[in-house]
Amino acid sequence: TTGKLILFATNGRFYTLSCDKLPGGRGHGEPVRLMIDLDNEHDLVALLAHDPERNLLVAGHDGRGFIVAERDVVAATRNGKQVLNVPDGVEAVVCAVANGSHVAVIGENRKLLIFGCEEVPEMNRGRGVILQRYKDGGLSDAKMFNLKDGLAWRDRAGREHRETALKDWLGSRAQAGRLAPRG
Repeated sequence: TTGKLILFATNGRFYTLSCDKLPGGRGHGEPVRLMIDLDNEHDLVALLAHDPERNLLVAGHDGRGFIVAERDVVAATRNGKQVLNVPDGVEAVVCAVANGSHVAVIGENRKLLIFGCEEVPEMNRGRGVILQRYKDGGLSDAKMFNLKDGLAWRDRAGREHRETALKDWLGSRAQAGRLAPRG
């Protein structure tokens, strides 16, 4: 195939791998770190099949993030392309497909905040805007979804849950949020 894989790492860089350069199905494989220049102190956050028509939501542990067009994250070199600027002590933690009407962010303190996707800017690179504020801890996860369909998630046992009564968690970007439902 002539397709590409997009990898997002905790250093805020996107890396691109051509599928034809991947090792064959036999053997023991090859570490990804040998195919791209990823330092040992950083890890991968997400791996996606490249779709140039798609947008991505990226965010760091400090709760800052933005939407980026996937066609703008393709890296030409093994060093990758810096998209999310993360200061010292902060790592990138979220790379999600930006498809929906609302953004749900949850912190390590289990507080959930839901706001409209129009409050998140589309940028090519930078730190982004504050998605959620934290007194202690940081961003745990974020996703975009359609409010009319409800918010779906999987618990630790792999069961899927869906919450449609989300009025209590609706707010504006950069608020603290309220405790999430069980699970």
